[in-house]
Amino acid sequence: MERTMIETATKQYPLFLGEGITESLSHLLQELGFQKRTKLLIVTDETLERLYLADLMAALRHDYDVYVHIIPSGEAAKSFEHYYACQTAALSYGLDRHSLIIAFGGGVVGDLAGFVAATFMRGISYVQMPTTLLAHDSAVGGKVAINHPLGKNMIGAFHQPEAVIYDTAFLKSLPEKELRSGFAEIIKHSLIGDRSFYEWLRTNIHSLEDVKGDKLQYCIQQGIAVKARIVCEDEKETGVRAHLNFGHTLGHALESELGYGAITHGDAVALGMLFAIFVSERVYGLSFANYRLQQWFASFGFPVSLPPQLAPKRLLQKMKGDKKAKAGNVRMVLLKDVGSVHIETVEDEQLLSLLYEFSQREEEEHD
Repeated sequence: MERTMIETATKQYPLFLGEGITESLSHLLQELGFQKRTKLLIVTDETLERLYLADLMAALRHDYDVYVHIIPSGEAAKSFEHYYACQTAALSYGLDRHSLIIAFGGGVVGDLAGFVAATFMRGISYVQMPTTLLAHDSAVGGKVAINHPLGKNMIGAFHQPEAVIYDTAFLKSLPEKELRSGFAEIIKHSLIGDRSFYEWLRTNIHSLEDVKGDKLQYCIQQGIAVKARIVCEDEKETGVRAHLNFGHTLGHALESELGYGAITHGDAVALGMLFAIFVSERVYGLSFANYRLQQWFASFGFPVSLPPQLAPKRLLQKMKGDKKAKAGNVRMVLLKDVGSVHIETVEDEQLLSLLYEFSQREEEEHD
């Protein structure tokens, strides 16, 4: 088991990473200071309930008073209705300020359960237990939220967990599309923060079949390391933490416009990264052609062109509603090179023109 400390301006907490560490969960919680018979509320989804909830309960029930609240699987569960239902469950089970919420699932569960913890009795403790590769990003850093029909993650808080307990055994059952979705955030971390990791990925990961075993654990470690460095410097996104939104300006717009769950978060972010690189080339007069990023992304099955039914004008309006927008102007995270990140305000007219150009461009030649 690997143990790493995540540091922010307001808190320091451990990340436990390894295969099969759920068997030691009760011991880890006691190490964190949660005494036996503490009330625990596990928030998980229907898929995890079927696959792994019994194992989790077996690791906890002898030492803790354990309750469970199940939400539907998928992005649509990050809604006010399910947030309210979680709060009702916490109240019905008699949780108090000394209780603990365990977010057992992917990014949707982590965001929702974390926001419940942030607001229940003005804030109680929670632990992130990611079960997807995508959640290596969302489980670290304390950003918790629910969606609104007018924008993703618009209602939320900064609320750091007591720990992140990452058992890679749960990743073995991930469908390919979910593994690909998480790998998009791995790629993002390499592009914005670690050239050597980026080069390692290009050399060692040729298909999703390679994302397993020691290589999978290395991807998680390096991706989290990039995020942890940024969060340590800027906990509440007043500066460099915005770099983590690379690819998300268009990505969130795609998710919102297509309907939450119609496209995976990773596929949307991958396409958003390609667009951000396209904009970077136009804004800075650069060329990333030698990187052949479009071909690389396509080799994993990521979409590399906008769905034809999406109108650039509609996407622009969604992008203007992004949290990073300022005074109605879109601010995009751009690259001057791998690891060289800048945030630029892009005027509406230019951005709309670039969206049209991006949607009509021909795909790269695949040599």
